[in-house]
Amino acid sequence: MQIIDMHCDTLLECYQKNYGLRRNTGHVDLLRMKDAGALAQFFAIYLPMDDNLTPYRLFQEIYNVYTRELAANSDLIAPAISYDDILIHDREGRMSAVLSVEDGHLLAGKLERLDELYDKGVRLMTLLWCRENCIGFPDSLKREEHRLGLKPFGFDVIEKMNQLGMIIDVSHLSEGGFYDVAAHSKKPFVASHSCARSLCGHSRNLSDEQLRCISEKGGVVGVNYNSYFLREGSDFSSMEDILLHVDYLINLMGVDSVALGSDFDGIECRMEMRGYGQYQRLVEQLERRYPAETAEKICCKNVLRMMKECCD
Repeated sequence: MQIIDMHCDTLLECYQKNYGLRRNTGHVDLLRMKDAGALAQFFAIYLPMDDNLTPYRLFQEIYNVYTRELAANSDLIAPAISYDDILIHDREGRMSAVLSVEDGHLLAGKLERLDELYDKGVRLMTLLWCRENCIGFPDSLKREEHRLGLKPFGFDVIEKMNQLGMIIDVSHLSEGGFYDVAAHSKKPFVASHSCARSLCGHSRNLSDEQLRCISEKGGVVGVNYNSYFLREGSDFSSMEDILLHVDYLINLMGVDSVALGSDFDGIECRMEMRGYGQYQRLVEQLERRYPAETAEKICCKNVLRMMKECCD
């Protein structure tokens, strides 16, 4: 059973700690990915606030790490900008890296920067992180703030991403912004690393109505492995809690809309799934719970289908 994971923050770890992708002490490295049966990994360039660098300059710095590491490990992995690339690399015996950006504040109101990101191979953008930016507003415990929608520039971003073939990711987005995306995107959109609010009441999680909306639009939700989004009040991420969210999403959204979005290397809680070394244990549990065809959809086929619809 091959795996596509929709979100990890490993590139920032490589940049800050000056270690490589082939083998490291974080959650994700290429050798463990290979052993686990990874087909593709979405590598996010997460952009924290930096007193010394603008967001766009920080993107460039981390992007340089990405290109350097992929060049140094071309025997194991290659950049993928399309559905076909993933299939080609798999036939070659290599995994695929899909580049994404977490937080569109690097656009700084300049729509042409989306063209630059696309030309560099970015195929997914998480519209924002936990702070307001030029696109819109984050999730919030305050109902009036959670209802805030996209800014005028945000609507331009949605249209441009659709035109380019870049996947729109609504993880971290306010509920008002979510429904603006749903109303204006002409292509499926995703929540790359989110969970079900009915099981865990965190504002980062998605309501049943939002989950159904993603499914109706042809999108997917990648289950996040952070304990804060799996179970209220928990500081331990268990495999069973991950599977409970998968079960809930399957029952609510159907088998074509559920995927994996670990948030590896962006999680600080204690974890049963301590990185790619435990991924096959999760796959085995999915195979016990579901028919092989359904388990394969969760592990990789749903993301492949979505990527074909959005990027090709």
